Amino acid sequence: MILINVKFTARREYADSWMARVDAFTRATREEPGNIFFEWSRSVDDPQVYVLLEAFADAEAGAAHVNSDHFKAAMAELPQAIAAKPQIIYVEAPVDGWGEMAELTPAE
Repeated sequence: MILINVKFTARREYADSWMARVDAFTRATREEPGNIFFEWSRSVDDPQVYVLLEAFADAEAGAAHVNSDHFKAAMAELPQAIAAKPQIIYVEAPVDGWGEMAELTPAE
């Protein structure tokens, strides 16, 4: 599995509308056959910062994603909405998705 974490800093004027701006991109990516997850979070410390957690089955699925029309459209549109170059972590992980955390279980 390929695990990718991307931190985006939105321009102040786009921070509150970020999720609407990336909605079509998000929906299209989630429908890709090799996509495992594509999840957005907003920073509790800085409302301009969004983190994208995404995973793809393998390198081929990742390549299909970056070559897709919706990826190319997002890359053409997002430069106007970001305040800084995004930061990324890209790793190949020897798992197929989320697993349970061993150290914590809900109370009964």
